[in-house]
Amino acid sequence: MPSCKLKTIASWFLQLIAAGILAQTLFFKFSGAPESRYIFTTLGVEPWGRIAAGLTELVAVVLLLVPHTVTLGALIALGVMTGAIGSHLTRLGIEVQNDGGLLFALAVLVLACSFGILLLRRHQIPVIGAFLSPQPDGGCTTEGCRH
Repeated sequence: MPSCKLKTIASWFLQLIAAGILAQTLFFKFSGAPESRYIFTTLGVEPWGRIAAGLTELVAVVLLLVPHTVTLGALIALGVMTGAIGSHLTRLGIEVQNDGGLLFALAVLVLACSFGILLLRRHQIPVIGAFLSPQPDGGCTTEGCRH
């Protein structure tokens, strides 16, 4: 059983990092900060793309922090960060407005955290519609991990 507790702690650590980074960027997206407007203008989707990305990230943050929906939140974050990294590699460049590559690094970190969460909780990855069914043991359903 200690393995289950360790996996749960590791997952929460990764969840908090990913949710914290995503939540911190929401202010910039929703306030229309110049850097955010620059990014989405360069991508040709300002303002609607910025707002849609912010709403999607907000949903991911909430889902990452609710025990029964963690894997869905991680899947959404993984998808959004894949798009962000792709945008950096194809249109924006790794460094955006002299940020030293910080936004790119944060996207890679959220991607890695999301992947780690999904690896730790691979037995909870939702099947179509099944993500709404709560896990009876608080979300730890890895093999040999029953409380």
